[in-house]
Amino acid sequence: MSDSPYRIAVVCLGNICRSPTAEVVLRDRVEGAGLDDRVEVVSAGTSRYEIGNPMDSRAARELRGRGYDVPDRTAQQFGADAFADVDLVLAMDASNHDDLLAVAPDGAARGKVRMFRDFDPEAADGDREVPDPWYGGQAGFADVLSTVERTSDAIVAQLPDLIGR
Repeated sequence: MSDSPYRIAVVCLGNICRSPTAEVVLRDRVEGAGLDDRVEVVSAGTSRYEIGNPMDSRAARELRGRGYDVPDRTAQQFGADAFADVDLVLAMDASNHDDLLAVAPDGAARGKVRMFRDFDPEAADGDREVPDPWYGGQAGFADVLSTVERTSDAIVAQLPDLIGR
């Protein structure tokens, strides 16, 4: 058994909407389960578009509206070197999933990549993506948050099996 924490990275395109929302919620759920000493959650984007930018204000507003603490953070990119620092990489959509597989340095790294909604009890075949709310209104951010909350609960329920402790 390793003393290092199990690290989960949540990844979307720009790291300003979906993945930081999932980072906040999943951290909250991990802490609520008393696993925050054994599990760390980070987020990043597959692109360079938003590096250094803060979380989208609509995503932050939705999180605060449901009682989450929103950290002061900026977007970062998930590159090939990041695979060495994580145990599980959760892509928010198929394009992000494909981009992650394309930059993975080897088979072991590719084996860490899953879809975020692989854990969603309400996901159906062919419906495993968290939709990008960027071009829509506030309701899209609310829908994303609901999906992330439900899926984060399911991830945390499976953490004992994932971390093997």
